[in-house]
Amino acid sequence: MSDPSNAMTRRTFVTNAIVLPALAGLLLAETATADAKGSQAQFKYQNTPKNGQKCSTCTQFIPGSSPTKNGSCKVVDGSISPNGWCIAYAPKKS
Repeated sequence: MSDPSNAMTRRTFVTNAIVLPALAGLLLAETATADAKGSQAQFKYQNTPKNGQKCSTCTQFIPGSSPTKNGSCKVVDGSISPNGWCIAYAPKKS
């Protein structure tokens, strides 16, 4: 005979069928949001340094193929100059 304590009720099945996909969707949406970058305008990006701060000395900067080539940024979309600057500037730790 089957054990009624292990039987899945209709309510449990329906709840799981609705809640689990919804939670998975939230997790995927959160991941997509975390991967999204802001525009250069949002971060007030400029191609020149500001007060000695420049992208090449920022933790967010991803260098290009050489020190003088444009790279990218972890938070700002588009091509980023190593001599650029934006409001997300965070100096690298020495």
